Amino acid sequence: MMSHVLHEAFFTDYPAEAARTLETFTADESVALLRETSGRNAANLLSHLSPAVAAEILGAMPEEMSRRTLPELTPNLAAGLLQRLEEDRRAELLRQVPGRTAEEITAFMVYPAECVGSLMDPRAFVLPEDLSVEAAIGQVRTRAPRDLYELYVIDRDQRLVGLISLRDLLLTDLDERLESVMRRDVSSIHPMENREEIVQLFAERKLLTIPVVDLDNRLLGVIRNRDIFQAGQEDATADLQTMVGASRDERALSPVWFSVRKRLPWLEVNLVTAFLAAFVVGLFEDTIARYTALAVLLPVVAGQSGNTGAQSLAVVMRGLALRDIRPAQWFRVGVKEFNVAFINAVAVALTTGAAVYWWSGSQGLALVIMTSMIASMCIAGLAGAVIPVTLQAMKQDPAQSSSIVLTTVTDVTGFFSFLGLATAFSNLLE
Repeated sequence: MMSHVLHEAFFTDYPAEAARTLETFTADESVALLRETSGRNAANLLSHLSPAVAAEILGAMPEEMSRRTLPELTPNLAAGLLQRLEEDRRAELLRQVPGRTAEEITAFMVYPAECVGSLMDPRAFVLPEDLSVEAAIGQVRTRAPRDLYELYVIDRDQRLVGLISLRDLLLTDLDERLESVMRRDVSSIHPMENREEIVQLFAERKLLTIPVVDLDNRLLGVIRNRDIFQAGQEDATADLQTMVGASRDERALSPVWFSVRKRLPWLEVNLVTAFLAAFVVGLFEDTIARYTALAVLLPVVAGQSGNTGAQSLAVVMRGLALRDIRPAQWFRVGVKEFNVAFINAVAVALTTGAAVYWWSGSQGLALVIMTSMIASMCIAGLAGAVIPVTLQAMKQDPAQSSSIVLTTVTDVTGFFSFLGLATAFSNLLE
């Protein structure tokens, strides 16, 4: 019992040191040491180990142990480790976790065909920077593939920090650490970049491999020069298909009816949303007739809420495209965008209120439009964050329909808040 407590304290308080110790053991020995530890501690240790060692340990875990450990890993790290395992073992481990967790992990294992992530090898051999050259050579001999010419160096948080060639590794003093002998000027690329970017990098730098990193510079995999050559051949074949009209995407010179089929359904949906916004305005027809200044100011409220929602939408859409965020983080993203919208709304509302008071001389009208603007911009910021995340969670393309849904929300909330408040406080407008 005392031994378990000491192990747990060591794993909790000194994960980097524990990771260095575990890297000297076999996978089965490491599993035996971790068998009684919590899932969170085991996941934390895996995140500090070199990926090759961590994947071996994860693959050797019994079902009960992997079931509590895998959900504690971040989805991108879990995906990276699982991709190093055999397909059958990978599928078995994914079946052991809740469906939502499995979906989030799987999302980091699949990249669109036009992105460089689809070409990378996630099983790239990497080593932590605090290893000695002697220990590094030992790992190369036991774990590295035969076609290794250079290896990438990471810190204990999986971030890429350097590169060292196999030749330099073998010719360096055994007592040196990798961090003191590696090269730090390493070119890298994001997995969602277009293939043209990596072709240009290979051409400019004359490289054998290029590391693929996420937005936090964590190493995801490596792309080799030969993979680019093979992909170029496949793209040339695909181009022959597109020349005879096999592409499903619209182009500038696509057939008229093809373009109509792509665009008309969304125009009809947009028409329905426009009628909905008009219906909201119609509810307050009498108020607008009594106070014509409201009609003049309506576009101001709707425009500001629309711009706020569009800003939020653009940021979140980029985050989804780059896989910087995932649907499970909708609450955190929504709160952040709501807070940003609120601060901006207060600043804009004060300016608007001053301008409206100077123009109309009505304190009541200035107060109504300020309150309406704050409410509608906050809702718009929240909607801009939640709508694309929700659509992606529903397996829909957020890029295709987010803007239409957002326009509906911003118009309806802007019109309703402004005209509703004007109606409720009409005595202040006299």
